[in-house]
Amino acid sequence: MRFSDKLRAAGLAVILTWGWKRALIALLAGALSALAMAPFNAWPVLFLSFSVAVWLIDGAAAGRWRGVPAAALSGFWFGLGYFVPGLYWIGYAFFVDAQTFAWLTPFAVLGLPAYLALFTAFGFGLARLIWPRDITRVLALAVSLTISEWLRGHMLSGFPWNAFGYALSEPLALAQTASLIGLWGMTFLAVAIFASPAVLIDGFSRGRRPWLAPLAGVLVLAAMLAFGAVRLSLEPTNMVAGVKLRIMQPDLQQDAKFNYAAKAAVMQKYLTLSDRASGPQSTGVSDATILIWPESAFPFFLTREADAMAQIADLLPRGTVLLTGSVRAPDLPPGVRVTRAYNSIYVIDHDGSVLSVYDKLHLVPFGEYLPFQQWMEKLGFMQLTKVVGGFIPGTVRRPLDMPNAPRALPLICYEAIFPGNVVERDDRPGWIINLTNDGWFGISTGPYQHLQQARMRSIEEGLPMVRAANTGISAVIDPVGRMVAQLGLGIEGVLDAGLPAAIAPTIYARIGNTPAAAIVMVALAIVLRRRFARRKA
Repeated sequence: MRFSDKLRAAGLAVILTWGWKRALIALLAGALSALAMAPFNAWPVLFLSFSVAVWLIDGAAAGRWRGVPAAALSGFWFGLGYFVPGLYWIGYAFFVDAQTFAWLTPFAVLGLPAYLALFTAFGFGLARLIWPRDITRVLALAVSLTISEWLRGHMLSGFPWNAFGYALSEPLALAQTASLIGLWGMTFLAVAIFASPAVLIDGFSRGRRPWLAPLAGVLVLAAMLAFGAVRLSLEPTNMVAGVKLRIMQPDLQQDAKFNYAAKAAVMQKYLTLSDRASGPQSTGVSDATILIWPESAFPFFLTREADAMAQIADLLPRGTVLLTGSVRAPDLPPGVRVTRAYNSIYVIDHDGSVLSVYDKLHLVPFGEYLPFQQWMEKLGFMQLTKVVGGFIPGTVRRPLDMPNAPRALPLICYEAIFPGNVVERDDRPGWIINLTNDGWFGISTGPYQHLQQARMRSIEEGLPMVRAANTGISAVIDPVGRMVAQLGLGIEGVLDAGLPAAIAPTIYARIGNTPAAAIVMVALAIVLRRRFARRKA
């Protein structure tokens, strides 16, 4: 049997399958798709899984709504299969304080994926609603899933984790297209390219040319690789003169970060590690102009502990500043008890003075606050950080000023996963600083995915990024996404590197999602034209 005959037989088998077998096929196709994300980056599997997605929609039963509910149900199972293995690591966070939170693990590991799968269900259902019978149905799926993924990234504070566009993050040359069209444009291309082989089952009768779709997909992939290779060759890594970074990765146990009794041990570890020689020519912290510690570094309010501030001042040589995460108490009248706090970044000078502060804007639901906080607290619920009332969100994101270095745009933890919500167009910084605490998620795929998504922000904006993570992965990334230096997951150590220089603003940095929106609108127009042309015929 020829390959084309085998492919057609496989496609028809999926199209004609119904009931629990159909749900199982969708679930397995979604699970296979998770391998396209970090750390596996096995994106060729999507040629199979997205082809199955097309066949599932092809086979949705016709009826009053032309099979929309059936397609949506297949989309739900596909999404559930994709998100459960892609986000299983969230369950690790509930075992940091197992006595309090472990019972919630099944709700997190299955409940969040089930919620996110509703967006995939919407995408499949919308695709079926506009579904043509020719090869342009690949575009229908790409349009619909791009819209549903965009909604997932924005509704109810948004969670665009593992958006399909990240499949085109590796090799690095492929990812360079993000500098033109951003994550949502990459999502459209990923779905259209990887779903294109599905139409080969259409056959060649009556003038059909189904080979045009996969051929177009291959050509687009080749064009992306060529563009990326040229861009990488034209943008070498240049360093900012006079700036020397030292990133301290303590690999601190998560429970120590919330235990005030561990104050002295935590501070001693930070101070000792920060001044550790990293090589034969290293003289410790005196080599650095910027020392960087990770998110929420202390089990106390840093600026309210005079001895800790004095120890930092003793550590820092003249001309060196510390960038560190810390919980920050709000300004309250004397004697008023602190019940809520900010998740913040401090810039501290060599004399212990605070030069600049940033308060995290985009807080993590169920991690840093609860939806309907007061009502849920009355029912006995508490977010993972166990701050009564939840963290207080900041009000504005502005670059951090520091001496003898470009201004840095602060992003705390998962703030780095939101495209187009990073840099103000009229206030461009020199680099991005991303402090995070991926220690919540252990040795899992989560930190690798987080790094992958943070790196995409650098490519989109044309700005270098410096990441300091508690347990890893700390890294220095240049403005086209090259890893200049990196400290692996679960490693205690320091990372010394220069600061890469920013490049000119990218097209995405200048006009945002306009190109991606234009691509989606043109594709939608093509699909609707074919859809209504078929109806008139």
